[in-house]
Amino acid sequence: MRILLLLVLTLGGAPAARAFDVDGVSLGDSEREVTRAFPSAYCRALEWQSDAAERRCDDGKISFAGVAARVTFYLKGDRVQAFDVRFDSRERERVVAYLASRYGKPLAERVETISRPGKEDRRLYEARWEHGPEKALLSARLGRRYAQLEVSRGDFAQRIYRVQ
Repeated sequence: MRILLLLVLTLGGAPAARAFDVDGVSLGDSEREVTRAFPSAYCRALEWQSDAAERRCDDGKISFAGVAARVTFYLKGDRVQAFDVRFDSRERERVVAYLASRYGKPLAERVETISRPGKEDRRLYEARWEHGPEKALLSARLGRRYAQLEVSRGDFAQRIYRVQ
C-alpha cells in the first residue's frame, strides 16, 4: 500500500516535464511544422550572419495562454533552434500561471529594482524554467507594455546576435 501511495504522489504530484512549445511547435521541429501550425507566418533568411540561426519565421497575431501575442521562431538546418513570444506585460500573471500549469513551478522567480542616479527606477520581473538543456525565460519590465518569453537550448541567446 505504501508503494502505491508513493507511486501516486511521485507521478501525480507535479506536471510531467514536456518540451516547451507554442501551439505544438517545439525546439527541433522543422520550418514546415512551423508554417503548418502558423499559416500566416512569414519565413525568411536572417538579416545578419549568425552561427546560431539562418532563418526566422514571424507571426504577428497568435494567441498564447489565451493572450494576444507575437512569435518568432529561429531556425538552422531546417530545425527550430529557439523561439520567443512577446505579449502585453499586463498579462504576465496569466502567462506565468499557464506556464506553471504546463511545466511546473519556475526554478527561479524574482523582481529586481535597478536604481540609476537622476533617473526613474526600473523594475524587472523574471521567471526561469529548465528541462534538461532547454531553457525558458520570461522577462518583463514592470510598468512597460511588452513582456517576452524566450525558449532555447544551450547558449543560443548569447550566439544569435554574435555576427560571424
